[in-house]
Amino acid sequence: MTMQLTPTTGPGVTAAPASAPPRAALRHRIGFGQTLANGLTLAWRNIMQLKHSPEKLLDVTLMPVVFLVLFLYVFGGAVAGSTHSYLELLLPGLVGQMAIFATMGLGTALCEDIHKGVFDRFRSLPIARSAPLIGTVLGDTVRFCVVMIVLTGFGCALGFRFHTGPLDILAAYGLAYVFYLAMCWVSALVGLVAPSPETVQGLSFIWFMPLVFGSSVLLSNTSTMPGWLQAWVKINPVTDLADAVRALTIGGPMGSHALMTLAWAAGIVVVAFPAAMRLYRRKV
Repeated sequence: MTMQLTPTTGPGVTAAPASAPPRAALRHRIGFGQTLANGLTLAWRNIMQLKHSPEKLLDVTLMPVVFLVLFLYVFGGAVAGSTHSYLELLLPGLVGQMAIFATMGLGTALCEDIHKGVFDRFRSLPIARSAPLIGTVLGDTVRFCVVMIVLTGFGCALGFRFHTGPLDILAAYGLAYVFYLAMCWVSALVGLVAPSPETVQGLSFIWFMPLVFGSSVLLSNTSTMPGWLQAWVKINPVTDLADAVRALTIGGPMGSHALMTLAWAAGIVVVAFPAAMRLYRRKV
């Protein structure tokens, strides 16, 4: 019996291509350091977009001025007896409010990028899957800085003065920034869920309005509120943030407000970040 052997190499014979490594194996090669580097690179991309389109900062430039003037001169005399006394109470509260409202632009920008196919192009790059979302959140830090600079500068022009030291003041804005980063992931969730960029702000207000105005942002004494509303104010994380910022900027008892703010921020990230990543993988 004669056996014929089929050659595996030689002229006219093409070797079978080596199978590509599974996609999961490629992902595991990207460590935390590389993920952070990818995120910072994409954050710089978002910052450069703001440089070429400064009108995207118009909302965080005008909102603090409008809110400060409106609340100060409408409620100042009724709440504190004078606008000057109310200003010291109001501005630290607005730091907490604007730390939340400033995140709404992130959800809108994220939704726009997804609809334009920008994130589809990111999938073809050898970067961490979470890098585009991390870059979006970190790049939005510019909006936080702008809104705080405008709010504080305009407040000081109207007569606001700090009563604590520089370290306490930095701690107040640092605490607001930590909570802002946590709420950015909530805004990212809204941007991923929203069917269009035009609906992002409407969906965001549904979540943010009860948080902001059902708190101690506008007044520190909530005893005149109905019982059910007082119960909500006490468990509201924005109340802890506003009271902590007041204690760090104008003095007064701190209590556990700073620790509660940090705990709330950590809890929000633990829940919102995995949820955002899951939606991102499904949508992109």
